[in-house]
Amino acid sequence: MKFVDEVRIRVEAGDGGNGCVSFRREKYVPFGGPDGGDGGDGGDVILEAVENLNTLVDFRFHAVHRAGRGEKGASANCTGKRGDDCVLRVPVGTVVLDAATGERLGDLASPLQRLMVARGGFHGLGNTRFKSSTNRAPQRATSGTPGEKRDLLLELRLIADVGLLGMPNAGKSSLIRAVSAAKPKVADYPFTTLHPNLGVVRVDDERSFVVADIPGLIEGAAEGAGLGVQFLRHLARTRLLLHMLDVSACGGEVDPVAAFAKVDAELGKWGRGVDQKPRWLVLNKLDTFAAVESERRCDEIVAALAWKGPVYRVSALRGDGMRQLVFDIMVFLEQMDREHADSGGLSTD
Repeated sequence: MKFVDEVRIRVEAGDGGNGCVSFRREKYVPFGGPDGGDGGDGGDVILEAVENLNTLVDFRFHAVHRAGRGEKGASANCTGKRGDDCVLRVPVGTVVLDAATGERLGDLASPLQRLMVARGGFHGLGNTRFKSSTNRAPQRATSGTPGEKRDLLLELRLIADVGLLGMPNAGKSSLIRAVSAAKPKVADYPFTTLHPNLGVVRVDDERSFVVADIPGLIEGAAEGAGLGVQFLRHLARTRLLLHMLDVSACGGEVDPVAAFAKVDAELGKWGRGVDQKPRWLVLNKLDTFAAVESERRCDEIVAALAWKGPVYRVSALRGDGMRQLVFDIMVFLEQMDREHADSGGLSTD
């Protein structure tokens, strides 16, 4: 299935049903009076987050969604049936924006969470509603009001604990293949990953976390160059970033220090809290050098970056250093959970 993380759709709630003008006609009842019923309310358009979806691709082929119209009122004070709601199932992590104004309408971050995006029209009133002591035979009824209509922009932001960050061909896909059951495409050329991949990393039978493999960033990504902001937003929900560098000379960038600077600059331009997230440095592809040479090269890179945070030296291809990295990530995430619980669940952002 094709991965689609941004779509534009139109939603139209149902119109309210019209009220009825009717009079009771029954044998031996010459003045039965008005008995026109109200119409039914129009149906609403509702978005519902579900766990078994991971793409918005279905909305590419069905862009207009309408709820049911309320039925007209009838005689004998019968109220019209309410219009059927239109419930659209979207992946967990979908952000809903008004396409015309850019207003953020909601964030469906939890399973079964619902958001009403278009309210149905109000029902019309039958002539029974207008009966009074001075108007015993009202000929008046009202029409139902139109339902809301609006264009929406749906953005899917993956929910993952750890995000892999780096230039194309830094080895992100190889790493996620090494630590999880996910099987993204891996090849010796840049831009093999064209859409995000999620992998569940199981530390043991009871502990696991989710890793998101984000397509490689290039200079100008924050302004939309390359795959650009289409995938930068997927880093917004992660709790930890692994910044991967290719220490060999055969990657997309010959100089790992320059590659780091370019990605770091794009994070700063994008902002939105992503540049403030905890970030670890992962030096990959140590298998391309002898042990002594790889250690020397890693030391040079760390010194040139003046990096003060955690550093991991790994070979995603051979699996060197992966076990320690996975264990330390799990410990870090568990510590974050404890701190979050101790603070009463309040965000420190």
